[in-house]
Amino acid sequence: MPASITRSRRAAIVREAARIRMRCQRAGYRTEQTVAALRTAFPEVTELEAWRFALGWSRADTVTQIGELYRADGLMPPGLSESMLCRWEHDPDEWPGPDYAVMLCRVYRARPEQLGLHQVGRVRQLSAWTTELIGYGRHDAGVARSDRQEGAEQMTTDAGLPSVRESLQLALLAEPVGSTLVEELAEAAAEHYAHNYSRHPVPVLFTEVRATRALLAPVLASGEASTEMRRQVGRLSALLGNLAFHLDDPSGARAHLGTAVAYAERCGDAALAAWAYGALSMVARAAGHLPAALTHAERGSAAAPHGLVSAQLHAWALLPTLARQGRDREADAALQEALTHLEADPVGEAPGRFGFDAAELALHQAEAHLALGRTDQARSRAEASAAACTTGTPGWAAATLVLAQAEASTQPSDAAQRGLDVLDRVPSSRLRSTARARLHSLDGLLATRPGGHADDLHDRLRVLPPPVDAYGTASS
Repeated sequence: MPASITRSRRAAIVREAARIRMRCQRAGYRTEQTVAALRTAFPEVTELEAWRFALGWSRADTVTQIGELYRADGLMPPGLSESMLCRWEHDPDEWPGPDYAVMLCRVYRARPEQLGLHQVGRVRQLSAWTTELIGYGRHDAGVARSDRQEGAEQMTTDAGLPSVRESLQLALLAEPVGSTLVEELAEAAAEHYAHNYSRHPVPVLFTEVRATRALLAPVLASGEASTEMRRQVGRLSALLGNLAFHLDDPSGARAHLGTAVAYAERCGDAALAAWAYGALSMVARAAGHLPAALTHAERGSAAAPHGLVSAQLHAWALLPTLARQGRDREADAALQEALTHLEADPVGEAPGRFGFDAAELALHQAEAHLALGRTDQARSRAEASAAACTTGTPGWAAATLVLAQAEASTQPSDAAQRGLDVLDRVPSSRLRSTARARLHSLDGLLATRPGGHADDLHDRLRVLPPPVDAYGTASS
């Protein structure tokens, strides 16, 4: 058995593997060529792990994709875990059984020998299977089509977004002053927008959310709106505030988020009130109003229920604000509080705009470390956040740009390349104001190191269209 790899060496391999993959992508390498480059650089990495690195997947991605394959085949997903995959990648005495081996070949679109699985007696017969059966190199061979595989986030259809509003509108025609059905449809609409927030251009989603909220105004004016109806108006207002912020409209964001707070507090929805205060803190922090940002953050954390919501408020609102103020001990305490609440939560994460997960936590940690001058910690957490996100999504762009900022002083060429990679992968219509701010911050950090990619990035940013032009038209 080869000597075990230390944790620090493993972390270094993960970091450098991401850089090698990025260089290979720019050179137009196929996956197997990227694997060869990775194994040349890291002989201690197995074929199975190298293939995952070459795809840019986390172990969680692989587990999720195998589960999707089982469901696509009409079967219940198995009990595969990240720790099982870790053992298969690192322990020469641990190998997947035949069924898992087939699924690994299918999700990675690789032959058994390319993953090193042909060396195991009980799955050696797989090597004789045809590439047609495994689906290697094909996009229609039974592999669950995924945003992770295709490099772009899976979308709801263009018709799917307005149809949600239209269903609510039809229900209101039958029950103009509201009903239990209307309340349920309003909740479903808010959930749809929250869970699909990152899947549509911000201006498009803003228009839909605004139109949906307007449908509920007559119900409120009738004086017969239920508490639940008012809660959904608060949630829609919170979404509008977040969308306005991402359109670089801070005053509009404050107005919508203030409305969300008012409705949340009137309904007694502590989680929504806390989230809206957190968003107000984010808006104030982006404008450089740190005292106001801290006030909102403290109100939000005080209102937040224990568990996931409190973890989010401490990580999203308190931590970055305290870090920007240079209050390192208090920032560390806020982070520890976030981790404590996260650990105490029975689920540990939730999807959607009002949710919270490990990728978001790592992003907030990275930005806090960056603000406090802890470059190495910032780089490590940004890499973790980016690895947990789908390439090309807003979360991936945010983490990649924070990583680039952390690299700017020591690896300016790599940092500039990351900025260019974001511009290549994310259309200008989908670049949020936060991504634009990070790009311009990166450009400023690289200004003292002109030449090469830094100049290319500067030129690209110079001609980048604004999110909304002087005539109120969103970039497209």
